[in-house]
Amino acid sequence: MSRRAAVLGHPISHSKSPALHRAAYAKLGLDIDYSAIDVTVERLPAFMAALEARDNWCGLSVTMPLKTAMVDEVDEVRGAGARLGVINTVAFEATEHGVRRIGHNTDVAGIVDAVKNAGVKERPNSAILGGGGTSAAAIAAVNELGSKHVDVYVRDAGRAAEAKAAAAAVGLAVQLLPMAEAAEGLAGADLVISTLPPRAADSIATQLDGLPDKLADGVSGVLLDVAYDPWPSRIAEVWHSRGGVVVPGLEMLLYQAVEQIRLFSGADVTADVIDVMCDSVGLPRRVY
Repeated sequence: MSRRAAVLGHPISHSKSPALHRAAYAKLGLDIDYSAIDVTVERLPAFMAALEARDNWCGLSVTMPLKTAMVDEVDEVRGAGARLGVINTVAFEATEHGVRRIGHNTDVAGIVDAVKNAGVKERPNSAILGGGGTSAAAIAAVNELGSKHVDVYVRDAGRAAEAKAAAAAVGLAVQLLPMAEAAEGLAGADLVISTLPPRAADSIATQLDGLPDKLADGVSGVLLDVAYDPWPSRIAEVWHSRGGVVVPGLEMLLYQAVEQIRLFSGADVTADVIDVMCDSVGLPRRVY
């Protein structure tokens, strides 16, 4: 019997996850049907309840705005997801007592692998744009990369609970700063991770582009913009024009999907599988 997997979120039509997963399962010779399903936070409990009657599900990818809400819909949360209280993956695990839904956060590994592939320096001076669910994974990632402190730029400090909780969970010093001050603060960072929705960083890009040369010329670090549609984003264009290294959000999506595929299928995701995944979304093949 064919197994099922899907990416859940709202909106979801733009997602590249189906292309990545389908390419991998075809290369691995696995009969897993992977689709995109539009689910809102309000509809999530009913959707997850309906899955209990079906035994052919092997996994769910979870994107915005469901990453925190999904924690209440699983039987157990493991690894980074348990520390952060934010998950982007549900694996269906067969036991003698039935199928258990296990939550994971593969976004952390996705960020770490993506910026390492781009050559980020060790123990980077790091900054994050946004304080929502994805910022939690970004905070855990910069901690794993060796950062001792991170500046998090937010529009409303009162809505940055997930960022503050993540920093406390991993023991990383965090400073919440107003988004209006982001451009000058980012210019000297070794690593910047934008967790903002598409186009939400456009005003910051305009400010960065207008910085005096003595500040803007200091842009030399790595920028990961998790929003990959449309691409290139305005902030990616400005960062690149100032001499910085840009990592598209598709790189993060690729590496977090590799971890999901392992969890959903139990298969070893080798270099040849990663290559066809890259082909499916227009990323360059890896150099090993």
